[in-house]
Amino acid sequence: MKRLLSALAVLALTATMATAAEKVTVFAAASMKDVIDEAARQFSAKDGTQIVASYAASSALAKQIEAGAPAQIFISADLDWMSYLARRKLIDPASRQIIAGNALIIATDQAMADSDARTLLDARRFAMGDPSNVPAGKYGKAALETLGLWGEVKKNAVFTENVRLALQYVVLGEVKAAIVYASDRMAAPELKEAYRFPASSHAPILYPAALIEKNASDQARAFLAFLTGPAGQAIITARGFMGAAEAKS
Repeated sequence: MKRLLSALAVLALTATMATAAEKVTVFAAASMKDVIDEAARQFSAKDGTQIVASYAASSALAKQIEAGAPAQIFISADLDWMSYLARRKLIDPASRQIIAGNALIIATDQAMADSDARTLLDARRFAMGDPSNVPAGKYGKAALETLGLWGEVKKNAVFTENVRLALQYVVLGEVKAAIVYASDRMAAPELKEAYRFPASSHAPILYPAALIEKNASDQARAFLAFLTGPAGQAIITARGFMGAAEAKS
């Protein structure tokens, strides 16, 4: 009887460990939500691996990982916050890679026909990510500075904690425009792209991904490989991002 109970205990422990191993925790920039949700659905359908994703500004996620949050994969909306974790030796450097790219636009409601950045932003309130810590906000401020507009329009800016919230401000009618990524507008088809910032007005918008060294499992490695493979890249481009090859070119 004791041997049977011992064997059952071992089997139960093995089953528990297997269940835990089939869960992958992804910390991803808010702008990647639609991509990761769909990638998780497709990946889970193959072998039952559960993908649990947390979305927020890259800065907030990096700080959480630094504080010990149990993420296995980090996907940032800019290079700086990935480098922040790299300097603290919290990522597997060999796994770090660019998985996508993006463009920066001004999204407005359908009633607006303006196409000039100054006109769109100078006479009305607009939303954008907080330039002090949100990558989309940093890119937006840099682009407006390059165009010589930041000094004129910053008085109208409503800063948000992530780029998706800036988009929602327009959808809800709280503001008339928002500086967001081109991919974000696809989540709000009722809005239109009124202006696209020249690529030369800001640093390239790149999405690095990496494994969190102390937490990464074989399943996490497999999911990251899925994102960089043909199926994952098809999801990325279908949702308005540039694929990895184009982003790095």
